[in-house]
Amino acid sequence: MSADIIWLIVMTLAVFTCILSGVPVLLAIAGAPTLIALLAAAFGDFDLVFFQAVPQRVYGIMTNPLLLAVPLFVLMGLLLEKSRQAEKMLKSLTAVLGGNQSALALSVVLVSALIAASTGIIGATIVMLGTITLPALLNAGVNKRMSSGLICASGTLGQIIPPSIVLILLGDQISNAYFEAQQEAGNFAPDPVTVGDLFAGALFPGLLLVALYAAYVLLRLRRAPSQEAQAADGEKISSLQLIKDIAPTLGLIVAVLGSILVGIATPTEAAGVGVAGAILIAAAGQGGTLARTATFCAAFAIGLLAMRQTGILGLEFSGGRISWSLASSLSVLLTVCAFGLLLSIATSLLRREILLPALRETVTITGMIFGIVMAASVLSLVFRGFDGDEHVGDLLQALPGGAIGMLILTMLVIFLLGFILEFVEIIFIVVPIVGPIILQSDISPVWFAVLIALNLQTSFLTPPFGFALFYFRSVAPRDIRTSEIYAAVVPFVAIQLLALGLVAAFPALATWLPAVLF
Repeated sequence: MSADIIWLIVMTLAVFTCILSGVPVLLAIAGAPTLIALLAAAFGDFDLVFFQAVPQRVYGIMTNPLLLAVPLFVLMGLLLEKSRQAEKMLKSLTAVLGGNQSALALSVVLVSALIAASTGIIGATIVMLGTITLPALLNAGVNKRMSSGLICASGTLGQIIPPSIVLILLGDQISNAYFEAQQEAGNFAPDPVTVGDLFAGALFPGLLLVALYAAYVLLRLRRAPSQEAQAADGEKISSLQLIKDIAPTLGLIVAVLGSILVGIATPTEAAGVGVAGAILIAAAGQGGTLARTATFCAAFAIGLLAMRQTGILGLEFSGGRISWSLASSLSVLLTVCAFGLLLSIATSLLRREILLPALRETVTITGMIFGIVMAASVLSLVFRGFDGDEHVGDLLQALPGGAIGMLILTMLVIFLLGFILEFVEIIFIVVPIVGPIILQSDISPVWFAVLIALNLQTSFLTPPFGFALFYFRSVAPRDIRTSEIYAAVVPFVAIQLLALGLVAAFPALATWLPAVLF
């Protein structure tokens, strides 16, 4: 066994020991490899020149235009949570469909899918679901285990249904890995892999997972004793009120996801539109003059977009410069007016203590994500300094089954890592190592990314460190034991693995839509 392999084993054990001992993840991922590298350098087994690339890598991360979408999508989700729009939508659908246990449980799945398509913040989603629907499910006769598992699993749908932060981070790493793999294979002009490709590729698998959840709920509760399941607030809500409560979220989904899939906007641009839409939705939920102003602003923006698409308004260019015709001048004036109106609405939300808490949480969450990304970059440099990429490549190529054998082992490793690591850590540790090797074959990078995303979703439900379990534990009553919560998610983890198997068996589920759209 070579010295490099020994140091790699020591580094792996050091990282996992630090994580399991409670050391902050950022320090564990960056600190342990740095210490091992310094120790190995003292024995002449590591060249410290590798650390000269750290500033360049950090600069590249902070200036990556794709990663700018992360804080914007986080802010969008937090604004929707602060505005209680998701709560209104869930209560309305629960009241309309809540005639029996099956209808009530099914409404949780359906509303969670809608929430997932507008925000990927699982913490806020699960807390909201646990607070509102758990008492209703228990009162309707749904047992504690089924209720707990349903809420935990439904709350994680935002990690696979686009727009998802998981897919954004995966898009950056898969794109880099695919480019590196194609260069190694002699293709110096490969087609780029974009986040839009991943959003389109994950759409059908995400809907498949929703359908599997719904089928499981209906099958489990079909023979249960029928009990009346009232809305959380005990009120009957009309279909018109349901449409009124759901329409803002549907509009936001169309504006954000639709603009990406149709090719009108990049993910970062669409995230900016999403933040503006979330501000208007939050303001509309306040009632009074602010709500009317937000409604007018939304109608005004839609009108401007319609005139732009029909060619009535828009910037006119001549010789690469703006031609200040009447249409161009009017377009700029109306756009400035719309922006000023949006800014005044945001100022009102700031005074009402809605915008500022969302901004604070956005900074905290984004700082955690980018901190782990930069720490993983240090780990990757040390790993390459020990020729870890070559050793892993030799190991994967020695596996039976070729590329499929590599893929199966990678999926197994990711699933096992999900028990002890967060999705950000797994993405930025595993993908840069195995991606360039696996993607040298005929495996589609979009299919590969969607399989990883489905696999990563299990990490939110697998104990002991599943985020969904922590969030649900914080709102669940004391009579629901932690062991019961762990047992409750087992069927839903099995469903997630079933969805993973179906997408693995039928790659067209992930590759057909991107091929059609792009």
